[in-house]
Order: sequence, then structure tokens, then C-alpha cells
Amino acid sequence: MRTIGKSDLTIFPLCLGGNPFGWTADEAAAFEILDAFTAGGGDFIDTADSYVAWVPGKKGGESETMIGRWMTSRKARDWVVIATKVGALEGFKALDRQTVTRAADASLARLGVDVIDLYYAHYDDPTLPIEEISAAFDALVKAGKVRQIGISNMSPERIEAWMQAAAAEGHAKPVALQPQYSLVARWPFEETIAPLAEKHHLGVFPYYALASGFLTGKYRSATDAQGAARRGSVAAYLNPAGFALLEALDEIAAAHDASVTSVSLAWLLAKPTVTAPIASVSRADQLPPLLAAPRLKLTAVEVERLDAASAKMG
Repeated sequence: MRTIGKSDLTIFPLCLGGNPFGWTADEAAAFEILDAFTAGGGDFIDTADSYVAWVPGKKGGESETMIGRWMTSRKARDWVVIATKVGALEGFKALDRQTVTRAADASLARLGVDVIDLYYAHYDDPTLPIEEISAAFDALVKAGKVRQIGISNMSPERIEAWMQAAAAEGHAKPVALQPQYSLVARWPFEETIAPLAEKHHLGVFPYYALASGFLTGKYRSATDAQGAARRGSVAAYLNPAGFALLEALDEIAAAHDASVTSVSLAWLLAKPTVTAPIASVSRADQLPPLLAAPRLKLTAVEVERLDAASAKMG
């Protein structure tokens, strides 16, 4: 178990992403995934009010609703930690106090809970002073609607400004960051965000931890990546540097009798600021290599080899 920043929230060090729920996983599949995830030791689920508004015919909130129904049916609220976000759904992109309060209330209703364990600013609102954003989220904590605050997709400058504003104004301080970070996307995180996480004792929850499936080893050629949903993102990694990284992953996976997926996530877990990577699946049978990652301990030499192999990826 790991603790989220300086909070009182402890979790199994793998976060299940809820973005497939209502998109590539219907409610029956979502329930199977959630059952298998928790049976395997998982207890931390990440979603957002905007999931899955990008799907034709959807309006957002579908993922939260499915998770809420599952928690109610399984009586799981007391032992599951829930994170959700505000700032990406049409009509709720502003981070002023009125908007985030309305968004939080809507998320609470869809999730069927009295309090959100971890509530993220999904994106920045550059129209507002950071002090006003800090005050808006602090009000949710003081109202008992949110336990802890997180930040996603903000510049290092705005993250630092939020931490300083919270300290100066006596607001609840953020305890978590959710940046993009993986073996194929190491910068700017390592240069500018990781130092802030260390300075302020923030838990880091990397998204796109498996790079749209590339870091599972599933895609080895342009032909493999021809599915419409994956072609653009995965194709960018199908180059000599990407193939060299897969070769290193293959060899380390073989040495541990593990999967490439597990090794990719274990590399993240070996990084000192990472609390838990976020990964998602569309079927329950895809979960075992994810759940195995926290139990896979890479050697320092293996971590260094992956560092070197991934240095040219981005």
C-alpha cells in the first residue's frame, strides 16, 4: 500500500482508469472489470465528469454513473478510493467557485457518494488567478464534499503558484498530480514536474502509462496499429527507437517471467515520485498483467537500461 502525498488516503499502487466505461466497455463489462480489479487487490479508481463525452450520443458522466452503480451494488464505498475531475466537460470547464461546486455536486450524485476522495482540476483555467481556483477547491473541502485535491494538466508555474497560494491563504493543499508520463513520454515531467512533486510531497499518478497500448508490446508494426482508435498515437512510436525499447522490455520481461505490460508499469513504480500509474482495460481478462506490476521489482540495472532505451522517445 502507498499513501497519496501527505493525505490520509492509502491505496494499492495501481489505479484503474475509468475512461473505457461507456465507451469500449458497456456496463456489464465495466462491472466485470471492477469486480476483477478489486478481487486482485485494487482499490483506487480514477474517472472524470467528461468521461465519455467524446463518444457520439454520449454527454459525459457515463463513467461516473457506472462506477456509482457498481459501488452501490457491491456495497464497496467503504473500501474503494474514488478520484474524479472537473474542467473538461462542456459547461463545466471554468474553475470558479460556482462552477466547480455545481460540477462536484453532479459528480457526487452520479457516483452515489457523500464525498469525493480525490478531486482534480482536470485542466487549468487561465482566465482565473490561481488564488481563486485554490479558494474554489478549498471551499469544497471545507464543505465536506471533497477529501483531497489534485492537479492535472497544469504548467509547472501554475502548480507552484497553487501550492504557494494554498499555503499563504490557509487553503487545503493539493496532494496529487496527474501528468502524462511513461517510457515513451518522459519530458517535460522529469525535468519540470517531478521536482515539484518531490518538493511539495505530491503523489504522482501518470496517465497514458501504457502509451495507448504500445507499452504492452501488442504493436510491433504499422499493420498492428491500423485500428482506427489507435493508428495515430501508436504509429508515432513505431520507429527504430521504439523497436529498441521493445527489445529491452522483452528481455527484461523474459528474465522475470513477466509481461511487457507489467515491466512498463513496474518501471514507473520504480520512480521515486510515482505513487501509482493509471491504466485502463476494456475487458477483465486484460487485468492480470496490470495487477502483477506492483509485485514486480526491477533491479537498478534494469531500470537504468530502460532509462537509456527510452531516452530518445520523448
